[in-house]
Amino acid sequence: MASSSSLPLHLCHGNKLTMFINRSHAILHSTAIAFLIHYRVSLFFQEHKTRTTPIVPLVFVFASELLLSFIWFLGRAYVWSPVYRTVFPERLPNDEELPAIDVFICTTDPNKEPMIGVMNTLLSAMALDYPPDKLHVYLSDDGGYAITLQAMREARRFARFWLPFCRRFGIETRCPDVYFSRTEDYCPNSKNSDFIDERKKTKEQYELFKERVRRGGEECKFEDKGVPSASNHPSCIEVIQEYSKEGLVEDQIIEMPLLVYVSREKSTSHFHHFKAGAVNALLRVSAVLSNSPYILMLDCDMYCNDPTSARQAMCFHFDPQMSPSLAFVQFPQAFHDISENDIYDSEVRSAYTIAWPGLDGLKGPVLSGTNFYIKREALCCHSIRKDIELRELKDSFGQSNKFIESLRRDYRKPNLNDDGEVSNMLLEEAKVGFLYDAVTEDYLTGFVIQCKGWTSAYVAPSSTTRPQFLGTSTTNLNDLLTQGIRWGSGLVDVAISRYSPLLYGPPRTSFLHSMGYAELSLFPLLYCIPLWCFATIPPLCLLNGIPLYPEVSDPYFSVFLFIFLSALSKHLHEVLMTGRPIRKWINEQRIWMIKSVTCHTYGSLDAILKKFGLREASFLTTNKVADDEQIKLYREGKFDFRASAIFVEPLVTVMLVNLASVAGGVFRMMFMGGDWKKMLGQVMLSVYIIVVNYVVIEGMVMRKDKGRIPLHVSVASVVFCLIFLSLGSMVSCSLF
Repeated sequence: MASSSSLPLHLCHGNKLTMFINRSHAILHSTAIAFLIHYRVSLFFQEHKTRTTPIVPLVFVFASELLLSFIWFLGRAYVWSPVYRTVFPERLPNDEELPAIDVFICTTDPNKEPMIGVMNTLLSAMALDYPPDKLHVYLSDDGGYAITLQAMREARRFARFWLPFCRRFGIETRCPDVYFSRTEDYCPNSKNSDFIDERKKTKEQYELFKERVRRGGEECKFEDKGVPSASNHPSCIEVIQEYSKEGLVEDQIIEMPLLVYVSREKSTSHFHHFKAGAVNALLRVSAVLSNSPYILMLDCDMYCNDPTSARQAMCFHFDPQMSPSLAFVQFPQAFHDISENDIYDSEVRSAYTIAWPGLDGLKGPVLSGTNFYIKREALCCHSIRKDIELRELKDSFGQSNKFIESLRRDYRKPNLNDDGEVSNMLLEEAKVGFLYDAVTEDYLTGFVIQCKGWTSAYVAPSSTTRPQFLGTSTTNLNDLLTQGIRWGSGLVDVAISRYSPLLYGPPRTSFLHSMGYAELSLFPLLYCIPLWCFATIPPLCLLNGIPLYPEVSDPYFSVFLFIFLSALSKHLHEVLMTGRPIRKWINEQRIWMIKSVTCHTYGSLDAILKKFGLREASFLTTNKVADDEQIKLYREGKFDFRASAIFVEPLVTVMLVNLASVAGGVFRMMFMGGDWKKMLGQVMLSVYIIVVNYVVIEGMVMRKDKGRIPLHVSVASVVFCLIFLSLGSMVSCSLF
């Protein structure tokens, strides 16, 4: 497709100074790592009599240093040649030339995903600044709840008021709940009496809509009791239509996008592939019903904050040079509930400001699960030839003849007025096979697509423009780490599968691009192992007077110090470069350590157990229900330690081990003849861990609110710490 205008629809630019700094740092840091490796290897060739450190702790520490160096090396792909893009949607051709778009929204559990929030996401998608006859919105209810279907009917009813209001007055915030709760976006025509009247009328209808959804939810609870379970129910598909004219002007015609409810068939006797299975059902149903060439994927809590996002994406899909190989356009995830302090790094800054622009400079960013416009052809990975055999197509796409017909360019869409035929056809699509099989449906699917020759683009909002999408972040420690287990497990799943990026990628895509994907898949595993090592072995050796690092007077001490300060300063540079304060740097350092010794450890272990068939795959839906007390603690910058003991006890135990080791090590150096020159490196490491994670000590000793660390957790951690220190002392004695 080509634009009628000769002006470019988008621009791509890089920052030469940033690239120079990144590459220079990579060279210097790599040189220092080479000296570190030389020093460590030389220790192993020393005679046993001259070596002051036992071989066992040296092996563990050196292995950890190698793992951290390796994951750091992989991460250089992100900073090698980052690019940034600017779009000009006003230069697109007329609406008649724009292609159709299917919008996919997935929800599972109304108890964890509040229905009003889900319907606001749906309404914001229906209100996109795009021709309504070319917009089709599908919602997948993977739990098969009656409340979700009823809420969709009510949303369609309210949309008759909301959509005309947004179009007539050019409303930018098209999520009704957000619009009616804000004052700054109150009105572009605040002195217009027509606007004031329409706004009042629309708000009244919104309040009625919320009340009907709430009341309908209570009534549907009895109806949902008849559903066998969220994992065992028949398929249900409904094209949502509203024929009532109540509240509308006579003869008023409102153009509305197609709205479809989809609940696929699920059975406890079959593995249903979680969100990936739901997306595949949407692909099949939409292919038969609307078959739009482009698809927008949204999480149920990620509403459309900028109504022009579809047009922004089309700036790339209309580029005749880029479009033939372009699979998808990815937008960042931004969150409306991020606090100024953001103690949990809920915005995931490093991914959306460093990693994704870096990958965009190679072959394109990762498919991020939500906020992307993807070409249906790329997602289905099909290229239909006239001479291709039906058996070959069915091997790839299942037994549905109707779906296979939809893959052809001359496919004729069904007549929606023929309810019986359409219903039977759609219900059949919700039962048949699988298009693609992915535990991490976003990461792996995007990687495979790009390995087949497709590319992608990343568009982040500038400092003066609105985020294209806004969602709800995790604002308490338990939900954050629970989500981290799921993500960590899924990523390590790929790392140890046949799709491992370092093995599967290089023959099919560039090595740098494969490095970026490899860093993403391996970081949960390759961070948790070294961080557990550095949080325990150097402190234990410090307590027992065993040096692991060169003494201060040794030139190699400066090598270790340089690597430590180099890593910290580069991270600080990235944080400041993206406009965040210094405390953001400290928060990210802390949450990196916390995740590494908790959720990344459990997630990696889960993936390994699944690999050996010792555990079945599972999916934990992230809780999106707001808790006022948790939000208050988050806003105040206080950790909420009312989390599972499997998360809190390791943190407290690690802190106690380091506190005891620093106290014991300093006492040994001051009063028992210890050599501080040999032990300074270990003291610095433990002090760094303690200072960065002071919130754990604060939660144990100083805080009195409900978010403090429970007494029984502290007691259990003290016991674990004493056992660990005793075992460490016994092992240390046996090594000498």
